[in-house]
Amino acid sequence: MEELATKLLAEGIQKKVISPGKGDLSTFPDGTKVIFHYRSSLCDGTVLDDSRTMGGRSKPMELILGKKFKLAVWERVIATMREGEVADFTCDVKHTALYPLVSQSLRNISAGKDPLEGQRHCCGIAQIHSHHSLGHCDLDKLQANPQPLVFTLELMEVLTPGSFRLDIWAMTDDEKLEVVPQIHVEGNALYKKGDVKEAAEKYHNAIACLKNLQMKERPGDEGWIKLDLMITPLMLNYCQCQLIQGQYYEVLDHCSSILSKYEDNVKAYFKRAKAHAAVWNETEARADFAKVVELDPSLGPSVAKELRAMEERIRSKEKEEKGRYKSLFSYDSNAPATATTVSSRVPSRSFS
Repeated sequence: MEELATKLLAEGIQKKVISPGKGDLSTFPDGTKVIFHYRSSLCDGTVLDDSRTMGGRSKPMELILGKKFKLAVWERVIATMREGEVADFTCDVKHTALYPLVSQSLRNISAGKDPLEGQRHCCGIAQIHSHHSLGHCDLDKLQANPQPLVFTLELMEVLTPGSFRLDIWAMTDDEKLEVVPQIHVEGNALYKKGDVKEAAEKYHNAIACLKNLQMKERPGDEGWIKLDLMITPLMLNYCQCQLIQGQYYEVLDHCSSILSKYEDNVKAYFKRAKAHAAVWNETEARADFAKVVELDPSLGPSVAKELRAMEERIRSKEKEEKGRYKSLFSYDSNAPATATTVSSRVPSRSFS
């Protein structure tokens, strides 16, 4: 281990074992899947990212070795670890220059966004030397002034090639196209079981996969349109899950995006109408519900039911607010006599 640490240090990587692992060191052939938690910090201790807290949940990183991951140093240092081991790796700038882009993708994933959102259609080195903002102040500073970083890694599991299903990002384009329908079916099954959060994640993964393929096509071309027609039903299913989970503004954004391209999409109007109703946009909700009936009169009873529910919520809210104001300004008959004497000299006003 001491010999290994010396070798790594000579290459600009210094390793410090915090907690030793167990068993023998794996050979880590290409295609091996490693699952690990990570914390990325500046050398002064400032934490940039922590997989145990990112996105409000503790989700470890999953990496397939040999797939040319953008941050190559992670593959190199993981290959020195045993399962269960925790270690610090202090890495020189030559190994960390691309970290801002990697961090942006990881943060996008944790926030439920496309991992490539905000990245330009150019290579990583070109992005690093551009003035393009990554959307995070700390990453912009690191991009402008690259510096050594400390990666604290905990290797949790090592899976040999063939013992697991590939993650979408690690698949070829053909493999992605083949697996998306399967993921769609899995999402539908989870939704029927009531596992809405898990179903939403399935739909999101399939959408991200297709959007990644779509980025390679020119907008409006036949290939782009074909992929977009595959994305739309997945997005509508995702929006249904988000409606149930109360993410109404996200539903408004996605449905509006769909309707900007497909003006006759009844499901998009219906889901957007329900989201508008949930956030008290009565006028917009009524307009969308009217459009639903116009496009598909058979949905009239369903629309009428939603309208009644919205109107009942509005009446209930108005009644609640009226009661609140009434109690706030009502006259107290049990007030002390001194208060009555004072009020007799001040003109009273009615707020009822």
